[in-house]
Amino acid sequence: MREHLTFLLAAPMASFGGLAGHERRGSETVPLRSAVLGMLGAALGVDRMDAAGQKALRTYRVAVQAFLASKPLRDFHVAETAPTASAKRPNSRQHALRMAGRDVNTILTTRDYRCDVLVGVAIWGEGRWTLAQIARRLERPKFMLYLGRKSCPLASPLNPRIAGYPSPVEALAGIEIPRWLHFRDLGNKDRSRFLVFSDPVEGREPPPRTASMPAEPFNRRTWEFGECEIWPLRGDQVQSDIAE
Repeated sequence: MREHLTFLLAAPMASFGGLAGHERRGSETVPLRSAVLGMLGAALGVDRMDAAGQKALRTYRVAVQAFLASKPLRDFHVAETAPTASAKRPNSRQHALRMAGRDVNTILTTRDYRCDVLVGVAIWGEGRWTLAQIARRLERPKFMLYLGRKSCPLASPLNPRIAGYPSPVEALAGIEIPRWLHFRDLGNKDRSRFLVFSDPVEGREPPPRTASMPAEPFNRRTWEFGECEIWPLRGDQVQSDIAE
């Protein structure tokens, strides 16, 4: 048994990052490791410029699971860009626009969101903060918590809980969903139809297929992310492994 801290993310709208180009910002169906660690940092009051604090957050392991099939939504924005020929080696975007002057271009960009979001999160591991300290801060966060963008507030308290489980799959299965968050097609018996996306689990064999995603936050100041290994897990597979 290993102690896991679990909590529930519910929101009418969210954006979970993904591969981001200049004209399109996509969204995954669940928050990746960097998004969860960023939320923990906001709750604990770790500033983005606090390199030591950001590094300390990376000692924790993360697993997430959608409890509901969220729906996609696309929004459109108009943005100004500066031609490279008019703004060479700018210090910032504002500097580039100022250098470009009348040569500024206007482009249409897209932003992707997910609607009716209900996601379970489990974290485990040891670091600067105990799981109990993190749980208390999730109840009373230092900074405002939101799901991807400030326009995406939470719809309910996170209700953090700490308990011992054999794996993050069982920890996520143990999350209680308040009755008032039950949607028409939501039932506890249906959770196993959604994959669990987990950091590697110590003492367990990896699944037949793993994934690599740019979700390891190396430097928040420069927005530098590295590749991390993600295990897609199914509840029945893990239960079988435990029984053996």
